[in-house]
Amino acid sequence: MSKPAPLRPVKGMQSMYGEEADRFAYVVETFERVRRLYGFKRVEMPVLEQTAVFARTMGETSDVVGKEMWSLESRSEGSLTLRPEFTAGIARAFLSEGWQQHAPMKVATHGPAFRYERPQKGRYRQFNQLDAEVIGSDDPLADVELLAFGSQLLAELGITGVTLKLNTLGDSESREAWRAALVEHFSAHRDELSEDSQERLEKNPLRILDSKDPRDRPFADDAPTMRLTPQAEDFFDAVKAGLDASGIAYTLDPHLVRGLDYYRHTAFEFVTDQLGAQGTVIAGGRYDGLIEALGGPHTPAVGWAAGIERLSMLVDSDAADALDIAILPMGDAAKAKSLDLAQTLRRGGRSVELLTTGKMGKRMGRADQAGARFALIVGDDELQKGRAQLKHLKSGEQSEIDFADLVKATS
Repeated sequence: MSKPAPLRPVKGMQSMYGEEADRFAYVVETFERVRRLYGFKRVEMPVLEQTAVFARTMGETSDVVGKEMWSLESRSEGSLTLRPEFTAGIARAFLSEGWQQHAPMKVATHGPAFRYERPQKGRYRQFNQLDAEVIGSDDPLADVELLAFGSQLLAELGITGVTLKLNTLGDSESREAWRAALVEHFSAHRDELSEDSQERLEKNPLRILDSKDPRDRPFADDAPTMRLTPQAEDFFDAVKAGLDASGIAYTLDPHLVRGLDYYRHTAFEFVTDQLGAQGTVIAGGRYDGLIEALGGPHTPAVGWAAGIERLSMLVDSDAADALDIAILPMGDAAKAKSLDLAQTLRRGGRSVELLTTGKMGKRMGRADQAGARFALIVGDDELQKGRAQLKHLKSGEQSEIDFADLVKATS
């Protein structure tokens, strides 16, 4: 009887183990810690939403809705879609689950999202996002606080070489006037634009500004800039002043846009120089018209998202190591005592691995490979004395420590 063919992962899906999984977990743990510092409440969102949630908010003609969504027909619910991002679902919950009573609200979450696209460096068909939103506030300081959250997250992850790119999309009046000026400008060069930009000219002319096609760049670089209304200018000035007061550096980028009509005012990206063309690690903006697109009242909001895989590629491998102590018992009695010591150390906040088999030299090598800070050696002599041999693996220093003092000695 022949063996069945080996099962392979679905294209664009991934499994993680070891250092890769540790890096991923470190990003999530850091995000959870920093979002608490900024008072963002944790929310949990369903993976499945009605397809209309994304069709209404992302646009029927957008690439995501037209080409990239994973959708299915439910027996009782009609067309459902695996979320391609978080914001639309959070906006839906704000309307349908009574969250308006908590506005203004600051929320954050993380988890998988799904897009049917060509897998690329740091991006999969099932990928994972961090997400932070401020809903119900039209104060420019909400934008500043959200940007400060993102800046501190990157700093605490140890990610360097990052530039915050900042732009304004104006209010409704200035945005509509700009859109009309762009249509007039690009229409005069329609035949010289790329095929994608010719299509965008009809649907979403703002997207031509960030085209990477060399045929488009001369016309995009020469495009008219937005003329802000006094109100929109005041809003953007307040955001910039808030960033200056917070000590957060930024670079103005007039070509940074968001194509959908519900975006207003602040648009931003944190971009690293360490990932080549795929350098954006956090992106977001103010979307004051989105909740209206779902049938709700006018509700100002601002948010950002970040790819966990992309961030984890930039995390130092040492930062993701969490092992404090490897215990190396010698003999059955020492094994029993080591179980007790391990629990005491864990209750004291130390991460512990028991290495119970193999020769001492090999076990010491495994402790070093695991990134342990200390090796704790327990044998018959140590049991008799009530003291363990504690070796600092980086410096090589070794000393005898009372069992009762191990938590303090490994701080």
